[in-house]
Amino acid sequence: MKIEKLAAIDIGSNAIRLLIANVLTKKNGEKPSFNKSALVRVPIRLGADTFLQGEISEESKIRMIKAIEAFKLLMEVHGVQKFKACATSAMREAKNGIDVANEIFEKTKVKIDIIDGKQEAEILFSQDLSTILKSDKSYLYIDVGGGSTEFIIFSNGKIINSKSFKIGSVRLLNNLKGTKEIWENIEIWIKANTQNFKKLSLVGSGGNINKLFKLSGQPMGKPLSLMYLKTQYQFLKQMTYEQRISELGLNPDRADVIIPATKIYLSVMKWSGAKKIYVPKIGLADGIVKNIYYEK
Repeated sequence: MKIEKLAAIDIGSNAIRLLIANVLTKKNGEKPSFNKSALVRVPIRLGADTFLQGEISEESKIRMIKAIEAFKLLMEVHGVQKFKACATSAMREAKNGIDVANEIFEKTKVKIDIIDGKQEAEILFSQDLSTILKSDKSYLYIDVGGGSTEFIIFSNGKIINSKSFKIGSVRLLNNLKGTKEIWENIEIWIKANTQNFKKLSLVGSGGNINKLFKLSGQPMGKPLSLMYLKTQYQFLKQMTYEQRISELGLNPDRADVIIPATKIYLSVMKWSGAKKIYVPKIGLADGIVKNIYYEK
């Protein structure tokens, strides 16, 4: 058996994450297994800079550099053999996104790939979901981030269509202009692309749906119902920001964005006619690790 240490850095709109994974490869031809060794999350809300000011602030840039330097040290002590860093909507939309990425490379020697929405969706869906998805069923995969939401329609074992929209929990939290038009475009796209599929289910990823699943107490592999999400949405809205932190144990940077994120999931379920959503607890970082492995 061969064990490799791989790592992924996911630079999102709400937080920056480092995932370190052990990849176990057996000689008998079995599929490799990817086991999380460490996961570190730093709440640098780049989206608050980009979506409001159009660029990443000096303060956020300095915090990013320090975070990347810390991630490098962690990867070193873990014995990571190969890693990759990817940035999503906040970095790709910032006027100084490329300049910030170049400065980070100069100071840390960590190269950041700024990926577009289509690449993000492909990486997210490159993971093995065979334990959740049935080859003869139809699903709408949705990943809600801070700045963008990725959609993939999956039916009979094949990807039918995909789309990325500039809407996310941080954007909604700040009531940015143009949101109404984007909502309308999402509704039109979902209805047009799901109308021929009966009994469609959702597959959700992202920190907020993972937290909602954890709060539900459901065992892994079981879906959340539309009714549960509706009830939880109203429950969260009735609580104050401080109550969500003290009573539910949410992180401060999760306690505010979880409500707009839940609204996105609920809206998509309504427009697609889905009655349940599966939460396999995967994210962009997991997909990056697998891409590193299979690129060898």
